[in-house]
This record gives sequence, structure tokens and C-alpha cells, in this order.
Amino acid sequence: MIVKRSKIPTILGIILLLAATFAGVFFINYRQIFRIGAEGESEPNDIRISNVTDTSLTVSWTTDKESVGFVIWDKSPTSPDEKGYTHSFNFAGLNPNTTYEYKINSNGAGFDNNGIPWQAKTAANPQVEENPQLVSGSVLTATGQAVKNALVYANVEGSLYSTLTSASGNFVFQLFGINPTSSLIEIFVQAGPQGVSSAQIYAQAAKPVPPMILGNTHDFRNLAPSTSDGLPGADLSLPEDINQESKFSILDVGTPPSQATITLESIDEGEVVTSEQPEFFGEGPAGTQLTITVESENPVTDNVNIGTSGSWSWTPPEGLSPGTHKITINWKDFSGITRSLTRTFVVQAGEAPAFEASESATTTTPTPTVKPTATSTPKATVTPTATSTASGQPVPETGSLTPTFLLSIMGIAVMLFSFIVWKNAESI
Repeated sequence: MIVKRSKIPTILGIILLLAATFAGVFFINYRQIFRIGAEGESEPNDIRISNVTDTSLTVSWTTDKESVGFVIWDKSPTSPDEKGYTHSFNFAGLNPNTTYEYKINSNGAGFDNNGIPWQAKTAANPQVEENPQLVSGSVLTATGQAVKNALVYANVEGSLYSTLTSASGNFVFQLFGINPTSSLIEIFVQAGPQGVSSAQIYAQAAKPVPPMILGNTHDFRNLAPSTSDGLPGADLSLPEDINQESKFSILDVGTPPSQATITLESIDEGEVVTSEQPEFFGEGPAGTQLTITVESENPVTDNVNIGTSGSWSWTPPEGLSPGTHKITINWKDFSGITRSLTRTFVVQAGEAPAFEASESATTTTPTPTVKPTATSTPKATVTPTATSTASGQPVPETGSLTPTFLLSIMGIAVMLFSFIVWKNAESI
């Protein structure tokens, strides 16, 4: 008698295997889509290379979500920055005319340029440090509030500069090798979810730049040349009923000018400066002698006399080392009592007051535009990284193997079940 074998169990096993495979692929894809959506908010946008010299440069970017980031620079990670929407890292001590590779880590996820590291190149020759142009300004919201830690870019004569605003919303650039009368400066502000702003202004009028309001595009090209040399001037006004016929100047001993306040306008307490030779300036009574001391690894002391305009300025004769410094200003008031003003500030490692032309930068460096919208180029892609570094720095978060392991076990179980069913069918 011929026994007819049934193929139904075998077909059922194959169907179960296909169903398990389909379910595994579906859930894996679903998990990846969910993961990418979560990381998208922390993805680096508008990545730029700026402040390029023969020995230093700056990497900056923004994120749609408040994130903690760091840069894996030439295979070594930097220290993480503070949580925020804007991120800027400065690198010093580099070799001239050298290409460096880097990746970005944002909130524990690693990002690169579509599977390969980004590149940045230093300038071939040292920057020209003659006749610096001081450009300062401020960034405000539409309601007049100061904007802290906004990224400010300045594009002039093909060179891209960057800095962060202080707690009072102020920014300062020292530009070198530009024409002080004809150079056009394009300024772009990126403040994350608070908005952006842009402006065009000629160098001769940018001392200072009028306040930049987030959400606005400013055209300051018609402003008259500034005569303040970038320093705030004394605003003296006389009452309308003063006797203008008098030819004598009588000193009111009740309010001696030497007791007026000496101010330091260029820096706030604890501010991070963007130059190893920052310029300090302020106001005070004309003729007052100031003794300025910078306490650092190599202390510096100098004397400055306030000019007839009521303004003063001073720059350290040599570059300050990266780290925390304290500036103390001493003077004598009308009664001969010594007064003092002290501020603490930080010189960030890798920042320099002057930079080389953009021909030394790589094609990965976008240039700022005067449009109030920013692009996110080059596109960042998520890549896994290895274990934590020896220095204890955070590394990108790796994925969990648990779902894949479980799905593999399920697939193997289905395959074994199908094999057993098939063997049982063979024995019938």
C-alpha cells in the first residue's frame, strides 16, 4: 500500500518562518526610525570652520535641542561644553598647512560626514597682525533683552570669523588685513530657537555695529563713518539755561571729576574672551592715571592716562595664556584715596585675534549669508563609536543588542520547529 505524505506541516513551518522574519525586520526598522527621530533633535546643524590661522581654528555648530557636545579631534576627544543650542570649540597648537579630521558627538550620539570624518585645514602662513580693526556690537531680542551665547559670524575680505556673545549680549572681533574704509563686513547671528539675524556694514562705520535684533535683516551700509575708534565716547550735555557768556570754567568742588566712576566696558565678570590679546576699554575723568595689572602666569602691569574725550583703552603687550585671568585697575580719587576695579575673565584655548584668508579652509566650510535663515550643511550622519576613552571622556551611545538577540533566538526556534515538522512528515 502506498502512503501519501502530507506537506501541510512543512508549508506551515515555512509560513511561520517567513512571518517571524517579516516581524523581525519590521521591529528592527521601527526601532531604527524611532532612534533616528530622537537623535535628529541633537544633530549638528550649520557646521562651520572659522578663525583659521596657521596654528589654530574654530569648529562651531547649532542643535535644535539643548545638547552637550564635544569634538573628536584627530582621534582625541575634547572636553564637553555646557548644555545649549550653540556650540563652539577652538583648537590651538596646530601645524601650518595641515589637514585635520574630526567628528562631532552630540548628546552621546556620534556624527560625521556621511560615513567619513569632516576635514579642516590650517593656513599655510602666519596672519598679518598690523593695524587691527576693532568691531563690536550687541545682539538683542525683539523685546530688547540681551542674547547670551549666540554664535556671531563675520565674513570680510573672504575670511570667516566667529565668536560667542557674552552674558550682556555683546560681541567683539579684531579683524586684521582689511581696508578700514572700503571693506564690507557681513555679520550673521545664530541663536538657536531664539532666531537669527544678519547685517551688512562697512568697516569704517562698524565701531560699534548698531544693535542686531533677532528676526531682522539689517542694512547698515548707509551709516556715516564712525569717529569713535570703537570706544564709547563721553556724552556731556549742558542745561539750556546756562550762562553761555561766561568765559571762565569754575570747578564744582562738591562733585570733583576725579571721584567720577572709572568704567570697564569691554568685559563682564567671568566672560570668555576670543583673543589672547583682548582690548580693554572704558570711560573716566580726563587726565586720570590708571594702573592696570593682569594677574596670570606672567603678571603684566602698565599705566594709562585717560584722554580728553573721557575714554581709555589698553591691550596687553604680549598674548595671554589660555585659562583664567584677573584684571585690576587702580587710580586715585580727588582726595588721594586709591580706588580699584577688578574683573575676572577667561582666555579660551585656541582662540586668536586674527585669522588667515578663507583660501586655507577646506570646502567643508560654509560661508555666512545675510539671509535670516541658516542651512545645515554639511549633512551629519550617525555613526557608532568604540568604547570610552582612556581620559574618561564621554563617547557616543551604542545600540542595544537585546532585540536583535531575541529575534535571532525566535528565528532559530522557528527554523528548528520547521525542521522537526519536516522530519516528522518524512517519517509518515
